[in-house]
Amino acid sequence: MFNKSDMLSQSLKTFNQDGEIYLRVKARPGAKISMLKQVLVDGDGQIIKIDVAAPAVKGRANQELIKFLAQEFAVAKGNIKIISGAGDRLKLVKIIKTAVC
Repeated sequence: MFNKSDMLSQSLKTFNQDGEIYLRVKARPGAKISMLKQVLVDGDGQIIKIDVAAPAVKGRANQELIKFLAQEFAVAKGNIKIISGAGDRLKLVKIIKTAVC
């Protein structure tokens, strides 16, 4: 049976040699549950479309997105940073495999 999480392929979950991944995420706040919807490809690469189960109010959607990505990538929430787009639907997210000392 097909699982939506399978759409987030192992190639997207492959960390670079520095133990980091950079993802372009298009978030849709206000969904019933947080889930991966689609992986889109444009001229600049891949965009991961994610429904977020929190409203876009006072950073709650960003917090929920970080929580969702932490579960997907099996990392601590503190290892995920929104590099740009915190106030927009399209975001650049950095995920670090291990804690930075």
